[in-house]
Amino acid sequence: MEKFIEKLDSYKILNNLLPGFILVYLFELSMGIIITQGKVIENLLIYYFVGMIVSRIGSVIVEPLCKKVKLVKYADYGDYVRASKKDKKIDVLSETNNMYRSILAALLIVLIANIGIRILPEIVFNYSNFVAIVILGALFFISYRKQTNYIAKRVRKTLEMEDEDEHS
Repeated sequence: MEKFIEKLDSYKILNNLLPGFILVYLFELSMGIIITQGKVIENLLIYYFVGMIVSRIGSVIVEPLCKKVKLVKYADYGDYVRASKKDKKIDVLSETNNMYRSILAALLIVLIANIGIRILPEIVFNYSNFVAIVILGALFFISYRKQTNYIAKRVRKTLEMEDEDEHS
């Protein structure tokens, strides 16, 4: 467990632990749904896992929706890679940006859950385990695919820039 805690860098704290805590806290506060277990270590793991889910929802649902309705505009990926090599603060800004996206996702989840529990309580409670497993499976599959594509794109851009440097 100590090694797990040592490996928590600022990105994982800001994008997993904090949004997980916010979601769990708001679920308990607004709907009386108790998720925590009372033990500090177990709660940290719960917050972290819930935060991973929130982060993935932010990445595969909130981000594309914001792009589609033109609420946000991203820099060209090649430009991002080149600029972040020259200005390390861009990575910090991106980390903060992702935290905001995750907190937005957490707030949207709480809002939708509050609406759902009031409108469709029977469906929410009778099929919640099955639905949760299917949704989480799909969410992490899409996240895995998105991350794999992101890595492949970053590798291509890095190699392209390396080739450009060799020809200069």
